[in-house]
Amino acid sequence: MQEIERKFLVISEVFKKQAFKNFRIKQGFLNTDPERTVRLRITGKKAFLTIKGKSSKSGLTRFEWEKEIDTKEAETLFELCEPGIIEKTRYLVKSGNFVFEIDEFYGENEGLTVAEIELNNETDTFLKPEWLGEEVTGQIKYYNSQLSINPFVNW
Repeated sequence: MQEIERKFLVISEVFKKQAFKNFRIKQGFLNTDPERTVRLRITGKKAFLTIKGKSSKSGLTRFEWEKEIDTKEAETLFELCEPGIIEKTRYLVKSGNFVFEIDEFYGENEGLTVAEIELNNETDTFLKPEWLGEEVTGQIKYYNSQLSINPFVNW
């Protein structure tokens, strides 16, 4: 399965008033190699194991495989994760035919807010809300796997 997404910095908190849903996420990485990452995530009462491949040259597309797992098993697997657990609140905001996922980070990544939009193909166009800032698609330092290794506080 291919994931096609664009990533942007967020320049204001106006999106919070536009969000139709928000929830906390805890995630860790069993492997942070840019060629293949293995992510563990707990969102509310659900847990997922996700494998992501290397990004395309444009940074827009990469392989993604995800499977729901038992939350108790996920909590146990967190003990095997590399250092740098990520905690954030995700906000969902509708924009035309798409939904932006906006992540407000905590801990060592506090102060960083990033918006992602998943597209059907690389040439899709979408409405750009006023709170959307600089595009950072393909910039590896903004990948959650890299934020766990080199958090925002160190930049």
